[in-house]
Amino acid sequence: MSRTRTERLVNLVICLLSTRRFLTAAQIAATVPGYEHDPEDARDHEAFQRKFERDKAELRDLGVPLETGTASAFDTEPGYRIAQREYALPEIPLEPDEAAAVGIAARLWQHAGLAAAASSGLAKLRAAGIDVDPQATLGVEPVVTVDPTFAPLTAAARDRRTVTFDYRIPENDAASTRRLQPWGVVCWRGRWYVVGHDVDRDATRCFRLSRIVGAVKATGRPGAFTPPTGVDLISHVARWSGPVERTGRATVLARPGRAAGLRRWAEETTPGPAGDVLVLSYADPDRLAGALVGYGADVRVLEPPEVREAVVQRLKEIAARHEAATAGVLR
Repeated sequence: MSRTRTERLVNLVICLLSTRRFLTAAQIAATVPGYEHDPEDARDHEAFQRKFERDKAELRDLGVPLETGTASAFDTEPGYRIAQREYALPEIPLEPDEAAAVGIAARLWQHAGLAAAASSGLAKLRAAGIDVDPQATLGVEPVVTVDPTFAPLTAAARDRRTVTFDYRIPENDAASTRRLQPWGVVCWRGRWYVVGHDVDRDATRCFRLSRIVGAVKATGRPGAFTPPTGVDLISHVARWSGPVERTGRATVLARPGRAAGLRRWAEETTPGPAGDVLVLSYADPDRLAGALVGYGADVRVLEPPEVREAVVQRLKEIAARHEAATAGVLR
């Protein structure tokens, strides 16, 4: 399934979940990105109808409970909606660190181009006078970001297209151009990596996304290569990055009964009147800061200064992204 069709199907599901009334095909076409067409043009309208019929069949094949009906006895055109009672999952209990991981995964929608389109579609529904249930969907306006090369690399891995990019390593000031057949993008120890076949070196290589300089360019035709069967991308990254030496020690104050994930990680725990003092070993202050900010006000860094400053910097970046996102919505 192409990325464009996937995005259209996801936004169609969001649209139909966000209202309890039946939406006609015309209302869906005016709301969901990817269905834009001229209804007065017979050929254009016929193309939309074929696309919409294929998408409905696809959703039903995927098990989405798509219902057909009318909002009232006076309606002559059938409409569509998704039965929330049949679509919703049962409650799934998660530990705090597991919930944080799920939240981060959901926020990656932003980089697949889904968040903005979903928000735009819901705004169109409201403008048309259709009641929208704000609790029907999850995470359509995420703010957590990943490296800007994430989207083009994942797209190239999906389409099996070779990419070129400039890559800088700490030992060299100048970046070198690399040609890669990407097999996939994975996260390892808080960093994103792309793994694939380095064309010029004729060997498997992995590259940290944060060290890529400038834009990633896809070259050649789709389907130009086939990744190895059953390849374990995480193992490649783990062997390349080597073991982590946790030589640093940080002391943090955790509120009573909170930050369960950090408590499992802590080497020492000392109860106190204001909370529990946890001692954590770490290798990279920035990476530790990324883990700590996920607990919000439940955790406060006591020492060392490098970790405290890294947490403050992370919080400033998050605040800046919230401000930018809010400004974009208000424009």
